[in-house]
Amino acid sequence: MSEVVLSRSDLAAAELPLYPGIGLAGITLVTSAAQAGEARVALMATDAIGFDTESKPTFLKGEVSTGPHLIQLATDEHAYLFPVTGTPALDVLKAVLEAPGVLKVGFGLGNDRSALHTRLNIALQNVLDLGEELRGPGHRGTVGAKVAVAHYFGQKLQKSKKIGTSNWANARLNERQILYAANDAHVALRIYRTWRQNNDLPA
Repeated sequence: MSEVVLSRSDLAAAELPLYPGIGLAGITLVTSAAQAGEARVALMATDAIGFDTESKPTFLKGEVSTGPHLIQLATDEHAYLFPVTGTPALDVLKAVLEAPGVLKVGFGLGNDRSALHTRLNIALQNVLDLGEELRGPGHRGTVGAKVAVAHYFGQKLQKSKKIGTSNWANARLNERQILYAANDAHVALRIYRTWRQNNDLPA
């Protein structure tokens, strides 16, 4: 298995070209039953999907998160964003996230299993946390998407802290939120594909 050896200081110092990411044309914000049905067909037809969640941040001491408020799933070609509040797609989310034949890959997924079960009664199955997988034996901590993008693609992944801590429970997500969320899921799948190819892992 490949170990990501690029350090955070190396990443900060490197003058790398920007990672372009997936554009708006490749993203669907799922707000209708028809869109949910299309997403289900695409997501269930592949062996692996990128996966992430976003939650409205908590700022007060003792405040309990009510997230996730957005669930992001991506194929190689397209990203689907599922707002949890009022979504017509909970059945689709449950079917895809519980599907044993579809691998869900992402970064920093430690809390997602319990949150999905508690909030949405979804029993997440067949998950690979790249943050754990890519760090290599004997290394503490986890690898983040920024470090992995620099290591595998020689590019710099821009992640705005302001957007990352924005209100993901909003009924209307803005364009920057949509791009941020979609790329979190999509880049994870791209890194997974490249990692497997580099290590000659069987499909």
